[in-house]
Amino acid sequence: MSVFRLIASRILFSALTLLLVSIVIFLILEALPGDVATRILGRDATAKALEVLRGQLHLDEPALTRYFQWLGDFLWGDLGVSIATGRPIADVLGPRIVNTVLLSLFAFAIYLVLAVVPAIVQATNRGKAIDNIISVVTLVLLSLPDFLLATILLFLFAVAVPILPALATISEASTWQEILRAMVLPAVTLAIMMAVYAIRVLRDSLIEVLRSDYIRLAELKGLRARAVLFRHALPNAIVPALNVTALNLGFLIGGVVIVERVFSYPGFGTLLIDALQLRDIPLIKATVMISAAVYVAANLVADICAILLQPRLRASR
Repeated sequence: MSVFRLIASRILFSALTLLLVSIVIFLILEALPGDVATRILGRDATAKALEVLRGQLHLDEPALTRYFQWLGDFLWGDLGVSIATGRPIADVLGPRIVNTVLLSLFAFAIYLVLAVVPAIVQATNRGKAIDNIISVVTLVLLSLPDFLLATILLFLFAVAVPILPALATISEASTWQEILRAMVLPAVTLAIMMAVYAIRVLRDSLIEVLRSDYIRLAELKGLRARAVLFRHALPNAIVPALNVTALNLGFLIGGVVIVERVFSYPGFGTLLIDALQLRDIPLIKATVMISAAVYVAANLVADICAILLQPRLRASR
């Protein structure tokens, strides 16, 4: 199968996945017990207020009509209006998404270093003391939940040695230096939580590749060890780690709720929690759907990279 057809099939599958996710999101919110307007406004709401809210949410229309209307508006970029604030959801989401993207990029840059460097050190020193030490450290970090690791880092670098701020609060008035300084602790927390999964996968994959015949042939040809490692071994060994990286990308955008809460970071994850607490149905739909879209897109990018990096995947189709 050609590269174009493989990539096209992955894109089609991703689109169908998002369609199913949208149906599940809508059905779950529809299946909640009780009247939606009453759940949002409470039992003490007046009949007039309930009538107005039902009109805003189109609750007087059939469920199928409301689903297609919501999906069509979402595809056209119309996310609706937040019930809690009365503002367009796009305006509410915009600053939060920017904050989370900045944090994600910072964390992902740290993650690449924390994942690749230890894996290379372990694979090239398999069975030695440094390999065992890194393995123990990664296992310990792997056993720590997000909030505990965040709390430990917070205590070490904001309380015991106060070199970083305890709260990662930023605003439009914050300078780039203040923003970067505020993001250090949450970004390092996220990077460590992601890297501990990737290190082991990349280490094992790299060890297997280094044992392969074509790597030995490259060494027999007189290529330098660094060239063999970075030009031949690493591109093939990194493919299994791409799946972990794709999951981590999804985690970065949609699963940073705990880290953002611990450090009081005004990002996308905390907005989702606020929407759930306030029962802001339109905002819940938009945030969950965007999280799902990012997660699916991350996996799609990983699949495309795997297809482009490994010709064997194309030949086997």
